Amino acid sequence: MQLLNNMSRLKYKYLLCFAALLLVIKLGSQNKLTPSEAITLALENNYGIKVAKNTVEVAENNKDVLNSGYLPTVTGNAGAVYNRDNITAQFANGDNATLNGAESSRYNANVNLNYTLFDGLGRLYDYKRLKEEYKLTELEARETIENTISQLLTVYYDVARRSENLKSLKETLAISKNRLKRAEYQFDYGRNTKLDVLNAEVDINNDSINIINAQQNLINAKRDLNFVTGNAIANEFEVDTTITFLMNLNKEELLNKLYANNVNLLQNQQNININEFTLKANRSGYLPSIGLTGTYGWNENNNNAAAFVAVSTNVGLSGGLNLTWNLFDGGSTITQVKNAKINLENQKLQQEELRLDIERNFNNTWDDYQNKLKIYRVQEENIKTAKNNFLRTEEKFKLGQIISIEFRQAQLNLLTAELSRNQAKYDAKLAEIAVLQICGELLNVEL
Repeated sequence: MQLLNNMSRLKYKYLLCFAALLLVIKLGSQNKLTPSEAITLALENNYGIKVAKNTVEVAENNKDVLNSGYLPTVTGNAGAVYNRDNITAQFANGDNATLNGAESSRYNANVNLNYTLFDGLGRLYDYKRLKEEYKLTELEARETIENTISQLLTVYYDVARRSENLKSLKETLAISKNRLKRAEYQFDYGRNTKLDVLNAEVDINNDSINIINAQQNLINAKRDLNFVTGNAIANEFEVDTTITFLMNLNKEELLNKLYANNVNLLQNQQNININEFTLKANRSGYLPSIGLTGTYGWNENNNNAAAFVAVSTNVGLSGGLNLTWNLFDGGSTITQVKNAKINLENQKLQQEELRLDIERNFNNTWDDYQNKLKIYRVQEENIKTAKNNFLRTEEKFKLGQIISIEFRQAQLNLLTAELSRNQAKYDAKLAEIAVLQICGELLNVEL
């Protein structure tokens, strides 16, 4: 239940945001969906997460005492037999008797109890193994949740990036329309040729086509986001394009958390625990088993006329103790123990390999995050340069000092810089999410 409790705390953290979201949805207006609200919706409605929760419940049922083998079994039996016979009997004194249609019947009922007092400790280790399998299932569910949230945020920030790109494209189109008006005025007053007007119209058409494609791509991305949340987002919505980076992340601290919280390392450790108990359970085959049996029964016989006793009734209680010791089972127990030892050794080897692999992935992910942050900062500076270049080019264009082709190039340079900045910003945020996920901290921070 630890995973479910953690999920409850996580959902509580987003409860106020979620309540606010529901209120806005009910108002039917354009909603701004935050990452926290999107995570809350996914935790509640994503189908993969729902399946993971159900799988955890199945594992919880399996580790219950009812599935442990520690409880006795009680069975009830009842039966009835009716006979109608033609009998020819010869008695010891030489008399003979013939009975046609002689009737007899027998009735019985009993309750049987069977209880294993000792089975070589096999059920003890099986019970412990089931508990470890439950913990493993919790970790698998946690991995599903982490992957789903990572997928959700990837799609969420894709929507945010496309939203900002669309805004930049619309600004570019507005600039092109102003340029067209200026070109038409100048043509009317004989200050330029029709070619400038036609060039401006071509650029407007290209900008319009770019907007149409961007709008469709944004709609598709929003559908992807809605799918991850289990189709729980109602009406039209916008996403928050404000990005805040967790600048206080420390590599050494995260590396320590990786060893303690990485879900793949924890799963591997659980597999080692499971194999250890499997090995011990297999060794129980070397020991005897002791069982207790008990029966409470009732029997009634209604005999035919040829019998010495007409009616007999028996009610009684019986009990017994039995011992079973498989002195030699053809070598199957020896083989199972040997294989269990090998499987355990393999799990330990895989743990060492996995540890090295995850350390390498962490270092790669951390360096990728730092590089993308640097690229984002460079792109921020590039935006300033592109804007200054565009403003100066625009001023010269208004004064007639440069031609429209140069102005258009400056305009496209600014657009390219804005699109590259948007890409760099969200790439850096997704790299940060990857760092948090590999360290097992994705569910523990406010995004």
